Amino acid sequence: MLVRKYKGVEYRVIATADGQYDFEGRMYPSLSMIAREITGMRWSGPLFFGLRPPSNAKTKPSTKKGGGR
Repeated sequence: MLVRKYKGVEYRVIATADGQYDFEGRMYPSLSMIAREITGMRWSGPLFFGLRPPSNAKTKPSTKKGGGR
């Protein structure tokens, strides 16, 4: 079971054996569709439910050597 609190409301999603997701008694093929249902905006479902860390906008400089020119 996945649990996510958003704007003070706790949402629960159950992953089913056939790879779908049960949210409030309805079946969804992806977590992203559920995240959009909850927020009204496009979201990465795995990111919204904390299954994937957010990508960091600030990255370390490349340590590769060589020009490529």
